[in-house]
Amino acid sequence: MGTLSKRSTIYLDPVLHKALRLKAIETSRSMSEIINEALKEAFAEDAEDLAAFDERADEPLISYEQMIKRLKKNGRI
Repeated sequence: MGTLSKRSTIYLDPVLHKALRLKAIETSRSMSEIINEALKEAFAEDAEDLAAFDERADEPLISYEQMIKRLKKNGRI
């Protein structure tokens, strides 16, 4: 964890807390390290999704009905 850390109180489901505590013990890492890593991965995934939305922003929109017709035409449904 970085040298400048913020303290926060979170409330975990008891089963998740137990799993997190066991993982911390088995991996010789703190629960904070595991949570920080999971958050970084989740935020990175969100950033990828947002980039994909930006890349497709100029694509023409089609209706649900048009999409169904296209899928039938292509033999997908």
